[in-house]
Amino acid sequence: MTTTTASQEAFLQAFHAEHPAVTAEAFGRGRAPDGRSSYEILRDRVSGSGRVLDLGCGDGLLLEYLAASEGRQLAGVDLSPEEVALARRRPALSGARLEAGRAQDLPFADGSFDACVSHMALMLMADIEQVAAEVARVLSPGGALACVLGGGVEGEAYERFSALVRSMLDEVPAAQRVPALGDRRTRAREGLDEVLGTAGFGATQWETVPIDLSGSADQVWGSLAGMYDLGPLDRAAATTLRESFLAGTAELTDPDGHLACVFRIHVATAHLR
Repeated sequence: MTTTTASQEAFLQAFHAEHPAVTAEAFGRGRAPDGRSSYEILRDRVSGSGRVLDLGCGDGLLLEYLAASEGRQLAGVDLSPEEVALARRRPALSGARLEAGRAQDLPFADGSFDACVSHMALMLMADIEQVAAEVARVLSPGGALACVLGGGVEGEAYERFSALVRSMLDEVPAAQRVPALGDRRTRAREGLDEVLGTAGFGATQWETVPIDLSGSADQVWGSLAGMYDLGPLDRAAATTLRESFLAGTAELTDPDGHLACVFRIHVATAHLR
């Protein structure tokens, strides 16, 4: 493992130890124009698959959606032991195999799964060629990899949030800031095709979907604060940032107490040749 990879993974482990279930809390309430959450969109991409691996399973929310279909064999792996511990508490996942581990070294036999899903995780992983090779190894021929990848946030509320974060991070020593996470190729269709193609996958099906995270200012704050921007800030600084955000977005909130915020996701699916 390189120093860069170790630094990235240490940050992610520390962040999720401090904030378990943060991704599900940030995105679980968001809805696409058709009313589905990003988790439900991903679930539906592998609706015909009986053996499914969740790569970066977090607290198990996506696996719980998948478990609603009887007879499925489910497994999940996540870098964070704290997240996996939460997933194991879900009654629906009592029969799932849940492991704390690295996507670059999956603890499963060749051809164990018909599909692999990954919600807001693949784009954070270092050594992405090794991740793709491992996913290809544990999939059966023709198996599907379906991912939700972050595509950015839209709206004035996020612009103000981002400006506040930047101003506070200016005071944080460079060594304590969020390291560059993952491989930028996974954030665009052409780059993902390059990575997956070398592992034996066919062309990627790519769709961009808006996810509405609008709500009260507190709800929007909860979704934005679940992203990694706040990782270097201590509790006192995060509290100050929250207060500044709530005050700074009061004028953007409509008479019903509604603050607009939209997160774009990319839904990518590829099949093993």
